[in-house]
Amino acid sequence: MWGRIQWTACVRSRAGPRDAGDADGLLGSGQLEAFPAKGIGAWSLPAGQAGPALVGVRARARRCGLSSGRRARELGAPLAHAAAGKPVADPEGRCYLAAVDLFSRSWAALRSAVAGLADEDFARPSGCTGWLVRDLVCHLVIDAQDVLITLATPVDSEPTRDAVTYWNVVEPPTGTDPLDALIVRLAAAYEEPWLLKFHLDDVGSAAGRAAELADPELRVGTRDEVLTAGDYLAAYVLEWTLHHLDLIAHLPDAAGPPAEGLARSRELLEKIAGFAFPRSWPDTDALRVGTGRRAPSDAEHAELGDVAAKLPLALG
Repeated sequence: MWGRIQWTACVRSRAGPRDAGDADGLLGSGQLEAFPAKGIGAWSLPAGQAGPALVGVRARARRCGLSSGRRARELGAPLAHAAAGKPVADPEGRCYLAAVDLFSRSWAALRSAVAGLADEDFARPSGCTGWLVRDLVCHLVIDAQDVLITLATPVDSEPTRDAVTYWNVVEPPTGTDPLDALIVRLAAAYEEPWLLKFHLDDVGSAAGRAAELADPELRVGTRDEVLTAGDYLAAYVLEWTLHHLDLIAHLPDAAGPPAEGLARSRELLEKIAGFAFPRSWPDTDALRVGTGRRAPSDAEHAELGDVAAKLPLALG
């Protein structure tokens, strides 16, 4: 089943116009009013949007173990930040305090970047070894299918992976993997860039909606492993962010990934690696050098010290 195929490292080789507004989520800027003194039940949304969004927020607050009083105090600032498009503090590391998490924001930004490409951009090289931009976009279609399949595959077993251990460090790519070559043939079969855009918008929008509706504590199965939907979606923030960097590698005028997605992806990569990159490095450099999307400069190599020998970290 194509939807189960995963090519993530890309150097090993994942918002359309339909709902571009989803980049700000259901709790978009200017759409949320906070009344902390009245508790979480006082959060309000415009007519027609309050139901599912607030049910999800209340449920997630309860899962975080917050009492009614603490919800008022501790969810007030995070939800207000979410409404303003700011990063949401997550002291528990796993609780989702807004209706749309970083998965949705990162995915919407990536799809929006694809929607804005000119036809000639599809023939440019991507940041993935051996792939053009059109090949990468075709891979994103398969990624979206995988999200839909995984979120529709509940299991009763205990989780075996989380957002960090979901990823495996694999051998660096050579660009000759048969599955990578299959993507190239699939992408070529589309012939016209607008068809790829349409398919990504179609499947990608559905994947985004499925993520927004998912219970983060639901246990799902993928790649013969079990993890919560929340951890699965959190892991995919790294997927979307890396592939957003791949998409714009040779498109200097294209918009990059959201800053909060870059920061979270760096955090995940450092946990996978078991060491931190120099604090002076921008998140984009840490991600590109860390995953082998570019080689470190002599100065960067010196800053890395002994850990330079552990790079690159090709993820699969």
